[in-house]
Amino acid sequence: MFLAKVRNGFVPASRRAVARHFRGLATDVCPFANLPEPKSRRQGKALTKEFMKECRWLKPQLVAQVEFADWTKANNLRQSSFAGLREDKDAREVTHETAA
Repeated sequence: MFLAKVRNGFVPASRRAVARHFRGLATDVCPFANLPEPKSRRQGKALTKEFMKECRWLKPQLVAQVEFADWTKANNLRQSSFAGLREDKDAREVTHETAA
């Protein structure tokens, strides 16, 4: 399930560290059941069918720790920020959490 695009928190060092985990995870198949989005779904670039052609998809095996302020009515994260990868958690263990 797609919940947010996360840009905040990705400084150059963290981008390089995360990218090192991409090897062998590339796929041509979008792993999200709820995409593409309608153009009116969000401010900025919605993940429309056209924009998705620019995306690079990975098999859903990495787990990121993402801080956020709240959930939107559309069930997306509000004010999300990348905090790091979770090597201690399997992707199948991820659940819907409430804002702290």
